[in-house]
Amino acid sequence: MYTIGQVAKFLGVSRDTLKFYEEKELVKPEQNTENGYREYNHFDIYDITTINFYREMDIEIKKIQELRKGKSIEEIQSLLEEKEQAVLEEMEYKKQLLKKLHIVKEDCEKIKLFLGKYTVKEMKPIEIKGEINHFTAYDKYEALKENMDNLKKAVTLTSLRRVISFNEEGIIEDKFIIVRKVEDFDKEIEGEILSHPKCIYTVIEDGRWSTGGKNIDHNVEASLRKVAIEKGYELFGLVYINLLLSTYEDGLERIFLEIYAPIK
Repeated sequence: MYTIGQVAKFLGVSRDTLKFYEEKELVKPEQNTENGYREYNHFDIYDITTINFYREMDIEIKKIQELRKGKSIEEIQSLLEEKEQAVLEEMEYKKQLLKKLHIVKEDCEKIKLFLGKYTVKEMKPIEIKGEINHFTAYDKYEALKENMDNLKKAVTLTSLRRVISFNEEGIIEDKFIIVRKVEDFDKEIEGEILSHPKCIYTVIEDGRWSTGGKNIDHNVEASLRKVAIEKGYELFGLVYINLLLSTYEDGLERIFLEIYAPIK
């Protein structure tokens, strides 16, 4: 017979783990009536190693409890196939998560390189998945949850592009489109593809920390016109605005936006 400390040591599990197994009635050591200590026999130890075998494959405790009641080889195979599918789905999620992290890291680099600076850059293809009249149209957010770029299917504003149409007299139209980035050899395209090979590109800061909550549309438009005149570019009369990053300073939001203004 062995004490809980001895079993924990040579099986490489903690006392708390062994107690947890007992609580779930996966192992039932006898209790010494004289000193009240648990005493594990060879069958108990075998039970623990069997539990560990299935836990190594991340089989849930509830499933292991079912195993204790008896399962055929076919049922065990089915259980393992179910777990295999769950692992494959988790791997795909992690793959997409890693991709998302890389994108946000790249966006941070864009902020460092282009904040307040202007260059000419391509606006790469995006697929239009829908449209809302403003980001405060909360009753339309169901379309944002359905967007494929949202890993958790929770609403974020990163799949929105604000589109401003303007002429010499000012803004003609202001709307928001729901978009998805188009990958190479993408076979899932259903909506209209939008791209511009040549744009004035910059990154600007918005949000209450930097602007005090004031609208900066006029300043951005004026800056784009000034750059276009200085460089000899002709503007199309369109501006696409994309949310790169949201953060906070002194409890006030700092929002970094990238601007694409197509030129002829």
